[in-house]
Amino acid sequence: MAAHSLTLHQYADNCQIYITTSVSDTSAFVSRFAHCIDNVAVWMSASRLQLNPTKTEVLRLRSNYQVDRIAIQHMPVLSISVKVANTARDLGVYINRSLTMSEHVAAICRAAYFQLSQLCLITHSLTVDAAKLLVQAFITCRLDYCNSLFNGIMDSFCRHLQSVQNVAAWLITGTNRCNHITPVLRELHWLPV
Repeated sequence: MAAHSLTLHQYADNCQIYITTSVSDTSAFVSRFAHCIDNVAVWMSASRLQLNPTKTEVLRLRSNYQVDRIAIQHMPVLSISVKVANTARDLGVYINRSLTMSEHVAAICRAAYFQLSQLCLITHSLTVDAAKLLVQAFITCRLDYCNSLFNGIMDSFCRHLQSVQNVAAWLITGTNRCNHITPVLRELHWLPV
């Protein structure tokens, strides 16, 4: 990777390649990237591994200033051309090209509300402790996963995440939704006293 001026992060079954380039060097970047991917595929083949170009995602991060200055829409990956995506999934986190976290927040809320709707069907037959345990297993863990990435996100996204937590609190305690949520969150020790 160093020979191609690329940065590499490897995980158990995932490899990420990063490069920083200026707008004027984009054609040279595409050539370096394609050559690097070819070298990675050769190394993997020698190690009895295979690079799957159909599972490869290419994401271009950029500032709003550069939105129209880079015209790359596809990147060559071995024998195919991969479309540059607006959003990519990285270790369970959806990252968009502007780093706003909007897709990730939407995915968390969608999955959490689905789980809450399923839990709502059985909470009447659960104890409060059992309901807390299920909410922790299915909801709170989603809110907590990689939550450091939420630092500095827009207030509207924070409100969406907070509404998931509020619904979970109402579900656990059986409190009427017309009641104020702060005492409920304090009762569950989800807010400082």
